Amino acid sequence: MSNGYSISKWEDAAAINAELKNLTSQPIWCISDEALKDILDNYYGKKCQKSKALYDEAKQYIPNGVQHNLAFNYPFPLCFEKAEGAYLYDADGNKYIDFLQAGGPTILGSNYPAVRREVEKLLNTCGPVTGLFHEAELLLAREINRHMPAVEMFRMLGSGTEAVMAGVRAARLYTKKKNVVKVGGAYHGWSDHMVYGQKVPGSGRLESHGIPVRTTSLTREVPPNNLKALEHALMFNLVRGGTACVIVEPIGPESGTRPVDFDYNKGVRELCDKYKCLLVFDEVVTGFRIGLGGAQGYFGVKPDLTIFGKIIAGGYPAAGGIGGSREIISKTLAAGLQSGSKKAYIGGTLAANPLSSLAGYYTIKEIERTNACEKAGIAGDNLASGIKALIKKYELPFVCFNQGSIIHLECSGAMAFDVSSPVKIASLLKLLKNKDNVMQRKTAMERMGAAYMANGIVTLAGSRLYTSMADTEEVVQEALAKFDNVFKTVIKGAEMTER
Repeated sequence: MSNGYSISKWEDAAAINAELKNLTSQPIWCISDEALKDILDNYYGKKCQKSKALYDEAKQYIPNGVQHNLAFNYPFPLCFEKAEGAYLYDADGNKYIDFLQAGGPTILGSNYPAVRREVEKLLNTCGPVTGLFHEAELLLAREINRHMPAVEMFRMLGSGTEAVMAGVRAARLYTKKKNVVKVGGAYHGWSDHMVYGQKVPGSGRLESHGIPVRTTSLTREVPPNNLKALEHALMFNLVRGGTACVIVEPIGPESGTRPVDFDYNKGVRELCDKYKCLLVFDEVVTGFRIGLGGAQGYFGVKPDLTIFGKIIAGGYPAAGGIGGSREIISKTLAAGLQSGSKKAYIGGTLAANPLSSLAGYYTIKEIERTNACEKAGIAGDNLASGIKALIKKYELPFVCFNQGSIIHLECSGAMAFDVSSPVKIASLLKLLKNKDNVMQRKTAMERMGAAYMANGIVTLAGSRLYTSMADTEEVVQEALAKFDNVFKTVIKGAEMTER
């Protein structure tokens, strides 16, 4: 029965995590050295020469040659010039199936004509930005509220990172508490308070370069899918002035890479109520991708604040925002100068520009009209099912699972490590012990990603895929044939030498 959501079945988190643990205990399985050499010489060396030349010149002016982490793929970033429906085309004219989806926002398919036409009309009349109020801001905010009743008021910003910054600031102002709790391994942008416990649960300040220790001292991470540990953290914070908010990715850390139990979010809601702190749902990825009601609608859990990004601007720039109850938002966030009451200071000249607001509005309208979330979810189910069959065919220890249109393909287990420990020094020792193993598995993941790309499949770092409404059964079958070509070259115990 159709329900408008992309997730047809919530998979067993314990079973998936057991598979991932088994994968990390295995020798590394990766494409053979012979297959890798063939890819590097005959594809990247001969068929991607224009991309390579552009990248080499870019390195003279741009750090590492690219402006965004998603673009840096081994052996070098390809330069893409055209996006249409389910496909991308690079500067050398090579064609690819797009399972990156710009990191998730283009659920209708790339460069969707109906939205593009409305944007073109706007550009011809108003232009992309005026710095002043435009009706599109109202249209978008009202449309979000229609589908997510918990978002009674919405403030658009330039990115998910900015929205998280605003959310934390608003939570502290509203609750008059300072501490923030996040789930280890989750990504909530790159603001000072959130670059903590990134990618690997228990890693703490591993990536907090340039961030003072005092800044992250107010952030505490807890192991994924562990309500007992969360309550311990909330209890611990009571003697430190209490907790302002708990922020979660509702399908699990790192866009569901570490899945959670179906009732996990309900348990987090209950603990937030018990310890009188705000629950913040980071729906940058899930908002309008798993369904028009977001993860909060799917799980039936009402957050106090919701963080938006990605689809909120329909794949156009300046995609970010924060929403919540009228009580919280009106008391903590407002534009303009203060008028006698304390408000969290946030800004952004290009935030809520007419172009992005209108693109977001028409994207949500088109998602509703076309039932895009469910169609993308069907494609995700079919793609994940086909990949699982290929894994079985070649007797590989790889792990594949999906949350509707978000597909995870773990070939090395680089994203599956967890060094969480109640004692910080123990986490550090576990991380140091596994560091070489993690780096080798990261190299294997990058090489698999290179193999997928050489076979015409664009993924997110070789381990995550997003499907869209444009991914018909024909596109899925085409992709599975390409995955077959890669998997047949995989061997056990591949050596990951320095590049």
